[in-house]
Amino acid sequence: MSRTIMLVPISAGVGLTSVSMGIIRAMERKGVNVSFYKPIAQPRTGGNQPDLTSTILESNNDIKIGTPVPMDETQSLIRNEQTDILLETIVERYNSINDSDVTLIEGLVPTRKHTFAHQINAEIAKTLGAEIVFVATPGTYNAAQLAERIEFVVSNYGGKKNKNISGVIVNKVNAPVDEAGRTRPDLSEIFDESDIAKQADVKAMEIINSSPVRVLGCVPWKVDLIATRAIDMAKHLNADIINEGEINKRRIKSITFCARSLPNMIEHFKPGSLLVTSADRPDVIVAAALSAMNGVDIGAVLLTGGYDIPEEIRSLCQPAFDAGLPIFKAQGNTWQTSLNLQSFSLEVPADDKERIEFINDHVAGNIDGQWIDSLTEGVIASRRLSPPAFRYQLTEFARRANKRIVLPEGDEPRTVKAAAICAERGIATCVLLGNPDEIRRVAAQQGVELGAGVEIIDSDAVRENYVARLVELRSKKGMTEVVAREKLQDSVFLGTMMLEASEVDGLVSGAVHTTANTIVPPFQIIKTAPDASIVSSIFFMLLPDQVLVYGDCAINPDPTAEQLAEIAIQSADSASAFGIDPRVAMISYSTGESGKGADVDKVREATKLAQEKRPDLVIDGPLQYDAAIMENVAASKAPNSPVAGKATVFVFPDLNTGNTTYKAVQRSADLVSIGPMLQGMRKPVNDLSRGALVDDIVYTVALTAIQATQ
Repeated sequence: MSRTIMLVPISAGVGLTSVSMGIIRAMERKGVNVSFYKPIAQPRTGGNQPDLTSTILESNNDIKIGTPVPMDETQSLIRNEQTDILLETIVERYNSINDSDVTLIEGLVPTRKHTFAHQINAEIAKTLGAEIVFVATPGTYNAAQLAERIEFVVSNYGGKKNKNISGVIVNKVNAPVDEAGRTRPDLSEIFDESDIAKQADVKAMEIINSSPVRVLGCVPWKVDLIATRAIDMAKHLNADIINEGEINKRRIKSITFCARSLPNMIEHFKPGSLLVTSADRPDVIVAAALSAMNGVDIGAVLLTGGYDIPEEIRSLCQPAFDAGLPIFKAQGNTWQTSLNLQSFSLEVPADDKERIEFINDHVAGNIDGQWIDSLTEGVIASRRLSPPAFRYQLTEFARRANKRIVLPEGDEPRTVKAAAICAERGIATCVLLGNPDEIRRVAAQQGVELGAGVEIIDSDAVRENYVARLVELRSKKGMTEVVAREKLQDSVFLGTMMLEASEVDGLVSGAVHTTANTIVPPFQIIKTAPDASIVSSIFFMLLPDQVLVYGDCAINPDPTAEQLAEIAIQSADSASAFGIDPRVAMISYSTGESGKGADVDKVREATKLAQEKRPDLVIDGPLQYDAAIMENVAASKAPNSPVAGKATVFVFPDLNTGNTTYKAVQRSADLVSIGPMLQGMRKPVNDLSRGALVDDIVYTVALTAIQATQ
């Protein structure tokens, strides 16, 4: 049975878009088909532009979205006492997308211009038979005052007698606000997030205990929720870009006006800082450049006064510019620039996918799981595992596994960040190998706190522990103590020996090492699993509406039919282990019996061998890629195939085909791929791309932790 949930904001500034996206993400994690409808468009800037939530969802999601009624049309109908016509239009558009398991309705935000919001929201909820969830924010209220405010609004919707009132979600708990209660953090200061988090937990409990209706979620405020890209700040200021650097990637978490002497400002030269200074302050510019060259990811430098950087200073700072430090120039003076910065909108742009993902996951993680489960009661989950559901399932499985994963590249900045994230999310205990002082220095430069859940092991202090065992394992290959000590200078070799000794459960490397550097030590020391004759790899391809498995795209150049059959079985088992129903397509340039030649014969033989070895698996081939994935093509090319048109695991005939296909699909469709994940090793070892993002490392750690349980 379909459910309709309507989010009703009790006031302006509650972060309604964030809550809508978070609830959709929480539903997607359960594999449920969700649609969205904002009955009346309400852009912040007025006019008839699309609302923010619909715009973001259209750019970053493939769910069904209803067409809102423009605001000027809405106001005209209300003025002319034609609310019934408005409601009829809303019902018609709602019905066009109401074939999902759950439909989420976003109500109108009450503002000075839209004082009719509560009345029309109540009528929409009644007309659509929607369950009502209020959205609030504490602002300047304490828990008791917020409870009174919620109770007042609830009374306008029939009070507690209204059985359709499900509860309230409180957003922006403990957010810094101005006197008017608007979330307007004082960006000239850096917040201590640990203190904010502790205070938010206390306030959340007070809110839950005093609320007149059930609290379905308390979402704490975090500075990353408003961490805008440097490029967005530059556009807002209409600034001239002096040095582009990483202006599209770096984020602004704090703003420092460099009006004091340098010793009194250095503490603010931190990751994510926007340093605002007049261009005739060469001391500040040089100090910022030095910080950047020492590994501090300063958000950007904003020059005021319309001055240019003197050529001598530019030359001196060029290494910092080349390292990615963004610099842009505003034409006004510092006072005018500060006023412009205060008017900067904290709303997330529709094209800022990284920040949108963070908001989605952060809000979803603070919504009552029991309530989300209740929404899906009696609902049959979608056949396909969506990317959000896969990522959520990945982290949940990893948490349950509770494994220790060694990261040999312990002082690599992305690796350090990933380790901290894994600890924060409880994905795994990450063991960082390297010089402890250097690792902590890198963490400080990145603004990362390495607390519980991250272990640091001094390579120099433990290296000697593994010399004798390495000699024992490789004595037949001529290994001596001298050579062993030399080998163990390699952090991957050292991490591999820790894995061999079962001191850790898995190994992840490759952010700076090549694939060969990462996998050769495990091949020599760990070796293949007892039931495996080959090591292969898979990628998890996160398409917009489902997750596919591609193998082998990284290891074996030209496998034999026997090896290809084993790769198919390994890939199917891996898919199943990660919640994907394996339907294996053996890919070739020909479908069925239509083609001839050595290459297609190999695939045909591999299919037969795999089917004989594992009759419990659904395997078919040879199949062309389009026949494997597209139902209409499958109907004509392979009408009797149990796999064609609905394959979830794609096994390619050779490395050339597999690697080319995965990269073509990834880049052309602009989608995320996770991997390569190695299969067939006695203990889990996984390789990273040297261009891996922090999230890539996090998910690879999660994959490795799950593999360690198998």
